[in-house]
This record gives sequence, C-alpha cells and structure tokens, in this order.
Amino acid sequence: MIDPTPNESEAMSVGGQQGGEYLESIGKSDLTTLTETEWDRFIDAVVTGYCDHLRELAAKDRTRLDGMSPEVPF
Repeated sequence: MIDPTPNESEAMSVGGQQGGEYLESIGKSDLTTLTETEWDRFIDAVVTGYCDHLRELAAKDRTRLDGMSPEVPF
C-alpha cells in the first residue's frame, strides 16, 4: 500500500495481530509449513482483522464528523 492513511496503518497492525494470533493457535510461525487450509485461514484472519478494524475506525470518524456538522435548517 502506497502512503497508507493513519486508519489504514492502524488496521494493518490489527490485521497482522489477528494473523499472528491464528498462527499461535496452531503452533506454527513458518508460513512455508502451512497447509493450504491453514494458509487460507491465516489470510482470512489478516484480511478480516484489517477490514473489521478499518470499518470501526470509519464509523468513529463518521460519528465525529457528524457531530461537527450543523444541521441544515430546512
């Protein structure tokens, strides 16, 4: 990713943590030893962690921005 936003950087970190937790749960750290199913689950953990966290951050941003915008009086 070129020039990630702060939210994207934070989401990448969370996704990486999710992937690491999965690897710990199966007792492996060498990605070359993963089976096809393990690899798929690892990628799913990383991508899901990234996307879920990015959505959470976007919702917080939206709430903050909505609170800053005055309502249109008509």
